[in-house]
Parts: sequence; C-alpha cells; structure tokens
Amino acid sequence: MKWGIIGPGTIAANFATGLGESDSGTLDAIASTSADRRAIFGDRFGVAAPKRYDTYDALLADPEVQAVYIATPHPFHAQLALNAIRAGKAVLCEKPGGLCTGELTAITEAAAQEGVFYMEGLMYRAHPQIARLIELLRQGTIGDLRHIRASFGFEATVDPASRLFNPALAGGAILDVGIYPVSLARLVAGVALGTAPANPTRIAGLGIMGETGVDQIARAHLLFDGGITAEVATAVTLTMENDAVIIGTKGQIRLPDPWTPGRNEGPSDAVIEITIDGTTTTETLDDPRMLFAFEAEAASRAIAEGATQPPFPLPDASDSLGTLGVLDAWRRQAGYQLPGDTVSGLRHLSGTLPKGLPPMRTARIDGLDRDISQFIIGCDNRDHLEEGAIIWDAWMEAGGNAFDTGFVYGGGLHEQVLGKWLKGRGVQDQAIVIVKGAHTPYCTPRAIETQLDISLDRLGLDHAPIYIMHRDNPDVPVGEFLDVLNGLQQAGRIGIFGASNWTITRFAKANALARANGQSAFSILNNNLSLAVMERPVWPGCLTANTPQTLDYLRETGTAHLSWSSQARGFFVDPAQRTRLPTDTAPDTCYASAANDERRRRASELAAEKGVAPHHIAAAWVLAQSFPSFALIGPRTPGEIATTLPALDISLSDDQTAWLNLES
Repeated sequence: MKWGIIGPGTIAANFATGLGESDSGTLDAIASTSADRRAIFGDRFGVAAPKRYDTYDALLADPEVQAVYIATPHPFHAQLALNAIRAGKAVLCEKPGGLCTGELTAITEAAAQEGVFYMEGLMYRAHPQIARLIELLRQGTIGDLRHIRASFGFEATVDPASRLFNPALAGGAILDVGIYPVSLARLVAGVALGTAPANPTRIAGLGIMGETGVDQIARAHLLFDGGITAEVATAVTLTMENDAVIIGTKGQIRLPDPWTPGRNEGPSDAVIEITIDGTTTTETLDDPRMLFAFEAEAASRAIAEGATQPPFPLPDASDSLGTLGVLDAWRRQAGYQLPGDTVSGLRHLSGTLPKGLPPMRTARIDGLDRDISQFIIGCDNRDHLEEGAIIWDAWMEAGGNAFDTGFVYGGGLHEQVLGKWLKGRGVQDQAIVIVKGAHTPYCTPRAIETQLDISLDRLGLDHAPIYIMHRDNPDVPVGEFLDVLNGLQQAGRIGIFGASNWTITRFAKANALARANGQSAFSILNNNLSLAVMERPVWPGCLTANTPQTLDYLRETGTAHLSWSSQARGFFVDPAQRTRLPTDTAPDTCYASAANDERRRRASELAAEKGVAPHHIAAAWVLAQSFPSFALIGPRTPGEIATTLPALDISLSDDQTAWLNLES
C-alpha cells in the first residue's frame, strides 16, 4: 500500500517510522508548503525528489498514491480529508477528524459515497494492550463494570502562537488529548454493555479557560446505561496520572500507560495490572515495534483488503462520531467556543456533496419576485452555527434557495443561528426565508406583529419574503388576520403570505373576503401533503391536505402548497435508516394504515422499475401535483440532501400519480 503524507511534522514522522516497520505499507510521497520541511522529512524517510509535492492537490492527483495520512493542525483536517476522499484516496486522518460532529459527519458520508476507507488516527487503539483489555472484560475478570477513570494531561509552555494555545488552530486540551480518555471510556462501557462503543446518556463537563481563550485543564463525568459511570480528565498545562482504571464488582484493571507506549521508537512494551480481592497481578506485553507500526499495519491491510472501515477495536465512523459528540458537549459546557461558531470565524467546507446530483428545480409563486426551489430546507434542527453552516452551505451548493423557519423553533435559537449564517455568508438577499409566527396559543393578530419584529431581528432581515401563520384560531374572524397581514405587506415588512394548518374552508373564506375587499389574499397553503396520508396529527393542530376538498381547491385555484413532512417523516425509508423520533410522532404512529401500507408497496414497485428508492418516488409524487407544489425537507447532513435530490430526476405521469395514491 503506497502512502502519501500531508503535513510532514512531528506526528507524521512517528507514522512514517511506524509505516517503515509495517509489512503492508510504504511511504511514497509527501506534501508540504514548506520547502525546508519537504527536504528534511524527505531526506529522513527516503522520499524521492519528484514525490515531494509543494501543494496538497498535487499529491492527491498522484495516481500511484493509494492512501493519505493527514497530519496537519486540527482546523485543516476536515477539508483535506474531503479533498482526498473525493480524489478517491483512502484516508487516515489524525484526531480529531473534524472540529465538530457536523464536519466529521460530512467526511464519513463522503467516504461512504465514494466507497473509500476512512479512519480517525487514534493509534493507541491498535496496540495489543487494548485487545487484551477487551478480552479481560469479556471474560468477566473484574465482574460487572461500574466505573472508568482515565486521564491524559501534560504541562506545556504557554505560547499564544502554539497550536495548543491558539483558538484559531482549535487548541486546548479537550480536542487535542481529551479525545483519548473519552474514546477509551466509550469503548470500555460499550464492551460491558455489548454495544461497543457506547454513548453516554449524560455528560457533565467543566474546564479552566486560559488567557489565550482555550481550555487548559478540563474534567467531565459521563453516565452510561446500566449505571456505568466514567470520570475523564485532560490538560495541556498540568501533568496528570495519564493512566486508565476500570473498576468492576470483583476488582479493577489498570493500564499505567494506555496512550503512548513506544510512541517515538520501539519497543512498545505495555503493562496491565489486575487487582482482585486486594491482590495485584501484572501482565506484560512486549513488542519490539513502535506504537504507530500497529496503526500503519492495520490501516494498510484493511485498505488492501478493500475495507472501507477499520477493524474493531480501531475506531470506525460511528465510533469517531460518538466520541466527537462527547467532546462537542464537553467543550461547550467548559465555555470554549471555536471561531467557526462565530459570524466572523465562519468556516466553509467544499465537497460535502457528491458529483452528479440533479440540478435543483425551481418554480414561481404568484407575488414572489423570483423563482423558489421546489425543495425547501427546514431550519428547526441546528443549535450551533458551526453545525448549521455545513448543511446550509451544502444546500445552496445544491441550488436550494428556500429556508423554512419559525418563531417557536428552538425557543428562538434556530432563527438566531440561521440569521448568523445569513449574515456570515452575506446571502440575506439571495435566500428566500419563510418566516412563521402566530403558533397556538399565541395565534392572534397582535401576536403576528410582535413575533414578526422579534423573528426579523433574530434573522437579521428587514422583511420576510414569505410569511406564514403557523396555526389558525377559529375564534378570530378571518378579516382581522387579513387586516394585519395586509398592513404588514403594505409597510414592506412581509412579502406574500400564507397559512399553515388551516382548514380549506377557513382558507377559502379568507381569500374570498380578501378579494371582495380589494386586499391581498393568502398565496400559500402550508399543510401536510404526502403520498402517505397523515392518519393521526403529528402535533396538536396539524392538518393534512390529503383530502378531496383541499386538493380540488388547490387545483381549481392554482394556489401554491408547501408541504411539511413531505416524505411522511421517513415512512418510505427502511426503518433501520430512519432518524429516531419520539414514538408519538414516529411515522409508524402517525401514518399507520392499510391504505398507506399499500401506497408504500406501490412506491417500492415503481421505484424498482425506475432504479430509485421508494422515498424518491414519494418526494416526486409531492412535486408532481397539478398545482404549484413544494416539499419541505429536513436533512440534518449533506448526505441526507444527497439522498433526497435524485427525486428531482423522476417524472411521474398523471396516471402514475393517481395509481400511487390508490385512485386507480
């Protein structure tokens, strides 16, 4: 296996040394923007002069390089990994794989799309002592697991320019070495629970922030299923025990040096201390190789065998994502905000979407000054700017320009996050933001005005291109709502407006009254419309458009319809692939019926004929209506965008649309 190294520094030298001791891999090329680094590293490890690239892209373009080891500072990991993956290279990336779970998710999705190997570099997991630890736990040596204590901390000289203390380089203890004890705690808890690795149910973290703005010392407590607890600690200004203790009902296991045995050179001897009933026995694992040789060999062999994930106990995609999720929570609880979670420091990742996706389809809604994408992205699931930017950047890259939000989403947080992204990207005038307000119990004319002002302030907008009432209040005459909406429109505070979860009777009455009075009418109905009919309201007050009266009205008047839960909350997706939802709002609860089962069967049959997935047929059905029809979707990752867009290439005839809906 021929490797290329990006970022030939200290850690890369360790990997190159280990690669030289492996049986399955060789170092073929390096890339660095520093001529001195290229010369020193290349000479040391015998890299041929033509293979010492001055750009990363040049190395990635080398057809002889099969795998890439990324050893740059943390902020560059994600983009370089994406570039390598899209170039078809296997990737071993130093930890952390991304600065947040959103970045790492985009990377692991890309690797799956391209069918290439990806692994986060936690070299200690490849050492034989970890395999032996797992064996001891599975044998029940210490009984039932109760507690894990692990720490990794060292004292470094505080230097604001150093990567360890520079927030622009994602410095700090949690991201740099806190990943080790967290990953071990999850691994050990998972072995005990039979779900290795395991995700904690609760995380309580704190940290001491230094003068440079990064965490210098941090601790966290984790709670797992089964009452298993863990205490993890890390530091870059304090030398800690740097060990791991695993405590069970019969005794304990201690790893005196779990992280770096033989890191720089062999041997990588390790010791495991087992204490039962007060008596300690010691196991010694001797190996002449240095630590990174195990990782280099395991990765090289897995790649050569065509694997896209490393073998256990090395971290696969779900393992790395779980660990980074803990680090995210711990870092935020400690008060460490990365530059990417600020407007001025907003990061951008390219290549989060695969090539070959169909172009976005757009349409015009009467009264709107430009075309709007027929898919509309829901913005009710991003709590942090650094996470939101990844999905919204991908959305605009895919050609989407419509964003759906609401006054009540996240208690206002989600409007704020979207507003920061709009400002940071400078796309306030390009994006068509759908603002919703007046949700029960505050569905009154006065609430519309008050909430609109708050929403626009959160979003950083001077007007809402589309405003939609989130609910109806039958106790209020429709004329009072129309007066307020028309007044806001005339004042330039809103553009066109619509109604969500209104009966078609009230909707039609309002529009008839508006025309009679020379007022602007509702341009949009925003109910649930999907191939599967909502049999039970997903939330109180929700209404379906899947009624003959509603559909006839939309067809006869040409009124635009924006469907929320347009794919029935995952009803047409394999249950194993669905996003976990509360039981009372899950698709098998809200869309359960024999008729819907038949619709799903027919969608599957047609999907097989067209070579697509059933949920593509379901999405295409919504867009194929004879009235202007738009589908709200709720992707949480770029990969979920990519798995939805193929529906845009599907053309359904009127007969097929009717057949899918059991009308023929």
